[in-house]
Amino acid sequence: MRKPRVGRMFLATCVFSFFILILYFQNNPRSATEQILGRTNLPEKSRRSPLQTLYDSDQLDQSAVASVLQGRRELLEQACRSHTRKRRLLTPEDLRHLIVDDKHNLLYCYVPKVACTNWKRVMMVLTGDGRYREPLAIPANEAHVPGRLRSLSEYTKAEINLRLRTYLKFVFVREPFERLVSAYRNKFTRNYNVAFHKRYGTKIIRRHRVNPQPEAQEKGNDVTFEEFVYYLVDPRTQKEEPFNEHWERVHSLCHPCLIHYDVVGKYETLEQDSQYLLKLAGADQEVQFPVFSKSTRTTGDMAAKFFDNISPFYQKKLFNLYRMDFLLFNYSTPAYLKLK
Repeated sequence: MRKPRVGRMFLATCVFSFFILILYFQNNPRSATEQILGRTNLPEKSRRSPLQTLYDSDQLDQSAVASVLQGRRELLEQACRSHTRKRRLLTPEDLRHLIVDDKHNLLYCYVPKVACTNWKRVMMVLTGDGRYREPLAIPANEAHVPGRLRSLSEYTKAEINLRLRTYLKFVFVREPFERLVSAYRNKFTRNYNVAFHKRYGTKIIRRHRVNPQPEAQEKGNDVTFEEFVYYLVDPRTQKEEPFNEHWERVHSLCHPCLIHYDVVGKYETLEQDSQYLLKLAGADQEVQFPVFSKSTRTTGDMAAKFFDNISPFYQKKLFNLYRMDFLLFNYSTPAYLKLK
């Protein structure tokens, strides 16, 4: 007759111990898994990922940079909820622009004309196992060679999901029309970009120039900004092929409403955002982001001059094309546009 009582006492002891464990784990900042695996003696740096550091910083770090980055993340999430009708599954093609750093647990979505050459150089230093030490010592063309950096699209589905869940994901963005003018200046007004002149310039001139000269049709090296705008807003353009990455919209390159970016850096605050991000990754002693002033950098005033010859009708069509980038990344409508 004593056995049932012993069983009840044993059950009560187990239940009591279970609740004690729950209370212990709830009041301990380390994960239960780490404690069970006996990892509590590891150094702090090796236990914490950049992702953990960032979200702990949201609670503890009251610096101006931390607050701004948190605000951008929240605004992006709000804009996605307001302006995205339905979600879809990511495809491998969606992940081509995400560069992986497995050593520091980072995913970087590169956007051309937003300091992406220097960020690729930095990623080559971080992932290069000592092959690269100084970002600016890496030639710009080498930073863009396929295979130098690994894309998330190259991983298996399970590996992709793991990295999307546990790595710190970041992207750098820029005022959309400044980026667009920068792309035009670089690809269509520089003599050395013969490949762009041949592939895109000849097509733009044949389609959008009245009575083009034979030499212009053959070389494609004197495309005007006005002709470039006509090409972008022409419905035939995207039906034939996707936009080139240099003028593709950021939301189409990096899918910020499908991928939760933890850090949204901006070209306008490039230096401070880059330094903060490298510090989060624990890589600020390994590499410094190269920042140098360029007198040829495209500014808002410069962009405004390029729009002087664009009619209000085409200004509006172009703005509608890039509208989501303005909304998602909290850029104001440029004052020089005549949209009304």
